[in-house]
Amino acid sequence: MLKSTTAYIGLGSNLGDRSESINQAVRMLFAVEQIEVIAVSDVIETIALGNSEQPKYLNTVAKIKTSLNAKDLFTKLCGIETELGRIRLSNGSTGTSAELCRMPSPSKWLPRTIDLDLLLFGDEIINEPDLIVPHSQMHLRTFALKGMCQLDGQLPHPVLKESMNNLAARLNGADFALNYKSPQLISIAGVIGVGKTTLAEKLSSVLNCKTLFEQYDTNPFLPEVYAGKKQAAFDSQMYFLKGRIKQLDSKKMMPPKLVISDYVFEKELIYAEQLLNLEQLVLYKEKYNLAKGKVSPPVLIIYLRDSAENCLERIHRRSRPYEQQIELSFLNALDENYENLFNSWKRCPVIRIEAAKLDYSKTDWTKHLIKQIRSYIIGTSVIAKEL
Repeated sequence: MLKSTTAYIGLGSNLGDRSESINQAVRMLFAVEQIEVIAVSDVIETIALGNSEQPKYLNTVAKIKTSLNAKDLFTKLCGIETELGRIRLSNGSTGTSAELCRMPSPSKWLPRTIDLDLLLFGDEIINEPDLIVPHSQMHLRTFALKGMCQLDGQLPHPVLKESMNNLAARLNGADFALNYKSPQLISIAGVIGVGKTTLAEKLSSVLNCKTLFEQYDTNPFLPEVYAGKKQAAFDSQMYFLKGRIKQLDSKKMMPPKLVISDYVFEKELIYAEQLLNLEQLVLYKEKYNLAKGKVSPPVLIIYLRDSAENCLERIHRRSRPYEQQIELSFLNALDENYENLFNSWKRCPVIRIEAAKLDYSKTDWTKHLIKQIRSYIIGTSVIAKEL
């Protein structure tokens, strides 16, 4: 009996009769003797990745069983594309999913009548010049993950070892592409006392990269702020804002160099809204909005989460004098604001981590997290030390 493998095919079209092209491709899959189509996800419409001037795409995912091996299945998919009028790249290359994933610029992506991507082939991991499985950027594409979640949300990614549901949640409905021209900034976010600096130091030592730390100890206004002196709050926020602009200056952060910060720039507005009065907040927002365009955005956020009670306990243990006046209600308000920020965040992927589960005495979680991080940044920018 021939071995049968479950595979997942991503289908997309943004030229001609998009719906009919996808339906024809599915029918042609049905017609292949060695392929059994098990299910097809709902069709969704998406903006063309990397080029908003292109027509919108229709996308879906097909779950199949096949007795073909991965290469033969891939050849079948290319044949269906050709029959349905797929135009190959003008430089003569085949325009396979593997080649498209390796392209340094999204501007190279062309519109097409039909696109068939081999997303998964069982739990096989293939990395060859003309075929990469799992699809090397499927974890960055909501249009692929949404269909995967509908068909089998608990299915683990063979490389990342995370479910399709978890991978999709990191994108919050957005689609992303690796960009060789962007600074590779990873920002660690979370409330005071959650462990951002400790994690940043650990990751920096493993990834052998520069770390940007919050300038708490040099802020002369901070002790007065936490002592309840409201008049110092504006000066404190401006001190932090100026420091962030200097650290995250987009003109100084040269891609594809990897940098880790133990804060996310947007936290400044969270704290300002908690600490400033209405008049101060209006003035601060003017300065903040001007500063936003000068700083490098992150390509990945690691969002550390824990209860306000646990964070307050850590704050007391580390015994920074100016932090000892922090109240539980303040941490709860920060936590709510961070949740609101990342519940609507669509600027880059967000990896959520429960801080209470971190164990720095073990390397398993570190290896797992490093593997996740590498999948969201330009791979050539990272030289990791042995764990």
